[in-house]
Amino acid sequence: MNKSLTLKVSLLLATLLVLPAAQAQVMSKVDYKAGKDRISTAYKADKAACASLAANAKDICVEEAKGKEKVAKADLEYTYTRKATDRNKAQVAKAEAAYAVAKERCDDLAGNPKDVCVKEAKAIEVGALADARMGKEIGQARRDAATDKLDADYKVAIEKCDALAGDVKASCVTAAKSSFGKT
Repeated sequence: MNKSLTLKVSLLLATLLVLPAAQAQVMSKVDYKAGKDRISTAYKADKAACASLAANAKDICVEEAKGKEKVAKADLEYTYTRKATDRNKAQVAKAEAAYAVAKERCDDLAGNPKDVCVKEAKAIEVGALADARMGKEIGQARRDAATDKLDADYKVAIEKCDALAGDVKASCVTAAKSSFGKT
């Protein structure tokens, strides 16, 4: 048992010693510029691939291409600088890109299902943005994130109740309010 603990501690220390070396490797300016060029080329190709589509499928494809480009640029920037703020910007870019695509997918729907779809997409974005804020100010961000997620989920629940009518709708709203601590 003592050998097992010693081995685990040794592996942990070895891992901790390797991490700073991996973190210290910064991308060169030439690699950064080449990365930007690759991202731009990939975006143009992705956008060109959308040309053959029509209607909302084309809009979704374009949003996916834009989102992919924004996320790739943000990730490249973080890889280049290794700054916490750039890591946060990459997380925000991922959340916003996912929301834009999800919202565009909702355009295929109509009425209450579309409203629910948009609210669900927004709830996911709010949650992801709240998680991204966690990297900035842990204490306050946790409280804000929990509140934001709860509010977004509450809005989704209320939107789902809108599809109902009469007493069923009233009981649905009451259940949502009690579930999410709203009065």
